[in-house]
Amino acid sequence: MKFGLLTSICEGMTFEEVVNFAAENQLECLEVACWPQGGAQRRYAGVSHIDVANLDEKKAAEIKQLCQEKGVEISSLAYYPNTLEPDEKKRNSYISHLYKLMDASVLLGVNMITTFIGRDSKKNVDENMELVKEVWTPIVRYAEEKGVRIAIENCPMLFTNDEWPGGQNIMSTPANWRRVFEILDSPNLGINYDPSHFVWQQIDYIKPIYEFKDKIFHVHYKDIKVFWDKLADVGVMATPLEYMSPKIPGLGDVDWGKYVSALTDIGFEGCSVIEIEDKSFEKDIEDAKRAIRLSARYLRNFIE
Repeated sequence: MKFGLLTSICEGMTFEEVVNFAAENQLECLEVACWPQGGAQRRYAGVSHIDVANLDEKKAAEIKQLCQEKGVEISSLAYYPNTLEPDEKKRNSYISHLYKLMDASVLLGVNMITTFIGRDSKKNVDENMELVKEVWTPIVRYAEEKGVRIAIENCPMLFTNDEWPGGQNIMSTPANWRRVFEILDSPNLGINYDPSHFVWQQIDYIKPIYEFKDKIFHVHYKDIKVFWDKLADVGVMATPLEYMSPKIPGLGDVDWGKYVSALTDIGFEGCSVIEIEDKSFEKDIEDAKRAIRLSARYLRNFIE
C-alpha cells in the first residue's frame, strides 16, 4: 500500500509546498483538500490546495508534472460536506462542488474523490436512507459515467452541540454501510476507512475490514484517545468531545499493528494517509509538520 498524507492540516501552505514537504519526508501520496474558495467553515475544513472550480487542462498538466517530478501521487481529491443538509440551498451548493471535484479528478487522472454521504440530523435512519437514495443516485450515476470512484469516510460528524444528536454522516457504522450499499449498488461507491471513529463508538474496527474488503478504496491513519473516567461521568449520550480526543497515530487507543495486519490480510494495495486532528499540535504550521513527521516515523514500524 502507498503511504501519504491528508493535506487539510497544511493550511497556509501552497500545493507546491505540500508536495515538496511530502517528497522530503518520503510520503508517496496526498489526499488533497479541495474545499471551495472562501475559508474554513469548521475546524480542519475549508482548506483548498487545488481550486477544482477553476481547474483547466493546462493547470492540471502542471500539477501532474510537479507530482511526477517529485514522485508524489494524488490519491484522492477530498471534500467533506453534509450533502444531505436540510437547507436545500446549502445542500445544492455542496453537491455542485462535489461534481466539480469529480470532473477535476478526471482531468488530473486521479479518478477518486473522498467525502461524506451526509445526514439530516433531525431525521431517523430510515428517513435518511430514503434521502440517500434521492440525493445520491444521480451523483453515483455521474461517477460511473466519468469512471470516478467515491470513497465515503465513516466519521459520524457528531462532535458539537449543533451536530447532536444525529450527526451529519449516516455512513458511520457497518450496519448503515450495508444499507447504503444495497440502495446504491455500484462498484464506484466505497469506503475511506478510518478506525478511530469506531473506537469512540465502541465498534470493532478490525472485523469490518474483512467483510467490506472489496469496498475499501482508501484508508486513514488517525488515532483517538477515550477518557474512560469522563465517559463514565457523562455517558454515551453526551457530545463525544466531552469524553474523547483525536490524537496522532500511536498516542491513542488504535492498535495499529492489528489494523495494518488486517489490511495486508485482505491484500489492500491502495493509498493510506495520515490525518492530523490532534489539538496538541496546533500552535503553528511547524507544529503541524512535526505531527506529520512523528506520525510517519511511528507508522513506518508497520508499513514500508
